[in-house]
Amino acid sequence: MAAGITIRRYQDDDKEVVKEIFTMGMSEHVPSSFMHLLKQPLTQMILMVTFCALLASSKSFLLPVVGVTLLLAGAKQLVGYLFNSYIDTSLRKDLDHIQETYLENKDSCFWVAESDGRVVATVACLPAEREPGCMELKRLSVRRTHRGMGIAKALSGTVADFSRERGFPAVVLYTSVVQTDAQRLYENVGYTRVREFVIPEPIAKITNFTLIEYRLDLLQGGK
Repeated sequence: MAAGITIRRYQDDDKEVVKEIFTMGMSEHVPSSFMHLLKQPLTQMILMVTFCALLASSKSFLLPVVGVTLLLAGAKQLVGYLFNSYIDTSLRKDLDHIQETYLENKDSCFWVAESDGRVVATVACLPAEREPGCMELKRLSVRRTHRGMGIAKALSGTVADFSRERGFPAVVLYTSVVQTDAQRLYENVGYTRVREFVIPEPIAKITNFTLIEYRLDLLQGGK
């Protein structure tokens, strides 16, 4: 990790900047999620059918072009709406209540990384709901200006050490199919891809938006 970076436990004064880092980090994935949507066969079929139907009915290229353009604009708005909904849900679920969610139980914690006194990254962990007996890494996010400095690797190591000290055999986490940088990071620090699954919400099934589960086995020396 670069010099001048320190990792410490979350304090109440960090609340707003932590929410800002999370919100900005999630918003970055809207363009890649939109591209993922465009690559889906169902999306391509809808665009093609719309174009052909409007072309056949109007005998002009202008109307189908306008129609497809409006569909694309609507799809991008939908992706943005879904991410905003996820951000709002996450804020209500735990990021508005970090003290209660992560710091009042000995088996959970929330950390921030500082650079020159400024919070630039976050990570948290708590016992996993989907994998009883394991720890779950959550809320790992680094400001764009401070990526490539080893901060995310150090934070993931902090979670691994914390989990190992408390006797957890493994750490699990979930990331989306579009978060390719995160996938590379987790694999580089020893996580193994376990499975991929589609989010149960109907819109996620339609768009084939999948999550990836990763696992770090601490009993085998994972760091």
